[in-house]
Parts: sequence; C-alpha cells; structure tokens
Amino acid sequence: MLNNGALKGKTLFITGASRGIGKAIALKAAKDGANIVIAAKTSDPHPKLPGTIYTAAEEIEKAGGKALPCIVDVRDEQQVKAAVKAAVDKFGGIDIVINNASAISLTPTMETEMKRYDLMHNINTRGTFLVSKECLPYLLKSKHAHILNISPPLSMKPIWFGSHVAYTMAKYGMSMCVLGMAEEFKDQNVSVNALWPQTAIQTAAIDMLNGPEAAQYSRKVDIMADAAYAILSQVPPKAPTGQFFIDEKVLLKAGVTDLKQYAVNPANADKLHLDFFLEDVEEYQAPKAKL
Repeated sequence: MLNNGALKGKTLFITGASRGIGKAIALKAAKDGANIVIAAKTSDPHPKLPGTIYTAAEEIEKAGGKALPCIVDVRDEQQVKAAVKAAVDKFGGIDIVINNASAISLTPTMETEMKRYDLMHNINTRGTFLVSKECLPYLLKSKHAHILNISPPLSMKPIWFGSHVAYTMAKYGMSMCVLGMAEEFKDQNVSVNALWPQTAIQTAAIDMLNGPEAAQYSRKVDIMADAAYAILSQVPPKAPTGQFFIDEKVLLKAGVTDLKQYAVNPANADKLHLDFFLEDVEEYQAPKAKL
C-alpha cells in the first residue's frame, strides 16, 4: 500500500517500537515525514532479540521521519510520564498513540506463575491504559487524534479462555480499553480502535515462541503496518471509532488485492496459520509454551 502523505508532521507515540510490528508501523509513518516517539525498553542489545530504541531511531530517520528514542517500561508510571513530556517538549504535542507493547504466555492455569500473570496484566492491560491516559490530554488538542491498540476482537467463546486464560484476560484488557475509551471520547474527536492480524505474523519474538519454521506459514509485519496506516490516515471525526479491525479486511477495503505479497513464503500463501481470537476458527489448540 502506497503512502499518501497523511501523516506528514504528525507525532506518533508507539510502545514496543524497537522491533516487530511496532517498528514496522513506525517506518511506514516515517515515509510520510512523521515524528516517531520510540517508547520501548531495549536500550542495550538483547541477547536473543534484534534491535534497540537507538537502531530503530536510525532506521526511522533514514526512512524520512524524525525520531525520539525513549527508554520506557510501560509498567513504570514515571517513565511513561517522562516520555510523554519529552515527546511534547520536542514535537509540540501527540497526535497518535499505538499501544503495541505486549507480553505473552500461552500457559494453562496451573502452569502460569504469578510473576508471569502479573507481567502480562501490567504490560498489556495496565500499560495500555496508562499510556493512553497520559497521552489523552494532548490527543484532545490534536486535529488528527487516534489511539490504536494491537489487540483482538472481543469474544466470549470459551475456546479462547480454556487453554490460556491468563493471557486472554490480559490481551482482552487492551481491547476493553478500546471499547470503553471509544465510547468515552466519541464526542471529542478521538478515534480509538484495535487492529489484529488475520494470520500469524513473523517476528523475532514469535520465532522464539513457536520456532523459526513457523515463519514459513506466516505473513510479514508489513501487512500490519499497511493496515495501521490505512486506519490512521483517516481524520476524525470522519474516522471510524470503537472498531476491531482485521488487517487483511482493512487492506481489501482499501483496494489492496494482492495479499500474497505479504507472505513470508509466497508458495505457502494459501496455507497460512490463522491467528488466535478469530470467530471463524473452529478448532484451536494452544501450544504449551511461554515467552
């Protein structure tokens, strides 16, 4: 999907933007000349995961954007507040928030340690609420205000809870922020939505979880970046709000017909693994692994 310049000069505050989906969205916006606040924990190279906030900043600026790398653990209220202040001091405000930072542990109840439970809930649910809360005073002043959470559509089907109830609760917390904040701010020109992939997305973190062979049946992060761009390019109050978007449906509606381009291995474009939490998945068995 081609850029149209809609995000030129806009300031995006993206959590978990040092790698993966967060960085892909940042790079897509950077091509418009956007300002990107990279709010992530990795300031020093990780032994198993690529990229830091500083290497991401270099890539963003090479792509045409302006970058502000900020060391942010979204569990830490003071770090979040400091990063928001730094963003406003440098760029004059905040227009768009991407709540992408997330923790995952696909473990059943008796195999879920409480420190892992707390990690998921503090990053996914609490972190999303905290970052949104601290950015909202500036979003309310913006003429292009969006919050986009990388979280799934809500479903009460027991299948999504039985195998990993702790993770589902934490991830659904992000989606409940969408439901609640969209309603709360619907008359104040802040668009609040969720975006979720139709299929597995290849990232370094998922490679660690499922093994590198899973990439052969996954899509590249580019599909999420393009779908996010299509959503974020729309200007409130005409932009949709309170929606739970699926990446490929967003792109098909935007006129993208070649989804095969997003497959890691185009030969497997018709054999891709479906993602969790989708209503049309009839059978599902979560892998008993954790990250």
